[in-house]
Amino acid sequence: MFHDLFFSKSKSKVPKPCPIALSTRVRLARNLSEFPFPGRAESGQKKAVLSKCMSALGKVKPLQSCTSVELDELSELDRQILVEKHLISLELSQSDESGGVVLSNDRACSVMVNEEDHLRIQVLANGLDFSKVWKLADSLDSGIESSLDYAFDSQLGFLTACPTNLGTGMRASVMMHLPGLVMSKNMDKVINAVNHLGIAVRGLFGEGSDASGSIFQISNQQTLGESESAILERLEMTLENIVQQERLAREKLSEDDGLRLTDKISRAVGSLKTSYLIQSSEAMDHLSLIRLAADFGYLPEKFRALADRMFIEVQPGHVQLSAGKPIEPGERDRLRAETLRKEFLRMPQLNLNAQVD
Repeated sequence: MFHDLFFSKSKSKVPKPCPIALSTRVRLARNLSEFPFPGRAESGQKKAVLSKCMSALGKVKPLQSCTSVELDELSELDRQILVEKHLISLELSQSDESGGVVLSNDRACSVMVNEEDHLRIQVLANGLDFSKVWKLADSLDSGIESSLDYAFDSQLGFLTACPTNLGTGMRASVMMHLPGLVMSKNMDKVINAVNHLGIAVRGLFGEGSDASGSIFQISNQQTLGESESAILERLEMTLENIVQQERLAREKLSEDDGLRLTDKISRAVGSLKTSYLIQSSEAMDHLSLIRLAADFGYLPEKFRALADRMFIEVQPGHVQLSAGKPIEPGERDRLRAETLRKEFLRMPQLNLNAQVD
């Protein structure tokens, strides 16, 4: 059933903005033609790449007023914050030499230097908007290429450290909130179905991470033999079907097990208002239910935005940032609970007479 659904083109269109989609990202992998890939480069070569890239990136229009940082200048906590904000990868955060990042002032654009590839160009936007994100990423890429000589092959396209990125070097992804599919135990079926289409489903922080708060990162796997527009079209069609399945799952949960759903949401509200110790994974699950309640209309829409903000602020690095210093896990749990109580203490009663759109 699920497999057939993802091979058939849906007639429905995903509304924009779509509450199920939290954010859209396009990432481009690029390398310089005159240097070995970072995994095979010597220390001096990595330093030369870092210097050359940092100099060139500051001249590109979207990055002219930017923040340029070498990773060895950052504390472990600073690196963790950037990972939690999805501005650098976990791999780059663990770099011990010649890593760097350039961030636009609005943080919509970021470029990692000497991660798996010499350059990882990334553009982020709220909601579901491939058109906007790809246009900006393409413009940024062209600006960088005017100053740097990319490694490119007429047959294979852009050359990358990992063969799975050959061709366009593009990974497009959307962060999606899918509690209906998780609670109805259909998420594994969706993952199996989209895998057949060359689409990957990962957790909140990418490969190897958990899907905390029922948040999944859904992206293309194939980069060779297709144009960027074809990849985006195929991915968007798949996302339309996932949104459709999530809505159907929510409707079925509401109709068949509404009392249990209401109980879950009510318990989440109670926990956020009254807990004195809470771990990040538990907080994420509660926030997921608050966001779902706002989607159902049980809570005002401002609580969806609050849940989205708190998804990041309950992460370990951000809790330590609010404390002004690194703190032990037990103290983080206490401070996290305190923050959540302040944010949700005045939450109104659930409007259980609301109707789902």
